[in-house]
Amino acid sequence: MIRTLIVDDEPLACRGLELRLRHEADIEIVGQCGDGEEAARQVAALTPDLMLLDVQMPGLDGFATLHAIPASQMPLVVFVTAYDHYAVRAFENCAVDYLLKPVDDARLHEALYRVRQHLREREAQSHCARLLRLLGELSGRPALTLDQALADESGERLTKADQRLAIKDGQRIVRVEQSSIRWVDAAGDYMCIHTNAETFVLRATMRDLEARLDPALFQRIHRSSIVNLQRVVSLQAHRNGEYFLTLDGGHQLKLSRSYKNKLRLLIGPR
Repeated sequence: MIRTLIVDDEPLACRGLELRLRHEADIEIVGQCGDGEEAARQVAALTPDLMLLDVQMPGLDGFATLHAIPASQMPLVVFVTAYDHYAVRAFENCAVDYLLKPVDDARLHEALYRVRQHLREREAQSHCARLLRLLGELSGRPALTLDQALADESGERLTKADQRLAIKDGQRIVRVEQSSIRWVDAAGDYMCIHTNAETFVLRATMRDLEARLDPALFQRIHRSSIVNLQRVVSLQAHRNGEYFLTLDGGHQLKLSRSYKNKLRLLIGPR
């Protein structure tokens, strides 16, 4: 369930969002409040996944409210306001979306779609972190660094021979067919390679993988992700110039504006 906090000083606006969200099976409204100070307290107490936040409120406005919330507690944020001129500032504050009152049903569904995508990406990153911890536990020495756990020269090297990558996984060396890789993303100084069957973690950099993966199959679409072009089944444009890619396994990735030139590889013949 997506635990949701509604923050708006207009009771009718809160009620309208509440009624619409009742039809979303995965949305749970955990609280409502009418000012920024109370919102910051509710975030700390309720730990919501999502906050629907008005901009103009008495006391702390929406942006000041965000600054009052510690980064470690920050939920995903969708601004809901009657004023369109705050949109650029909202996205500068890392809002997932920006809805104008009166909220259109289609735009609300679109915003929730993006929220779900962000949560899936966050879960994928959490999965990578768990894998890193597991590697330490399997070593029998929790204080062991992952550099030490992966310290096997033959296992750390990547090779394009036979279109396969050599990856050290515990005590074994796995040779992964590049065609089986759906996407790659970064987890700190390590890379998570997501294949058809499982996820592998290795010490590498984005630049290193870009150089070693077959460019006919793989392209970088974000500062922290590389995608197998043949696994992309659909693209959805975002009004800020970004795109959302859906892969054949259902996972969704963001194509950022910095890599918009890769669109021709995605929509052209492959």
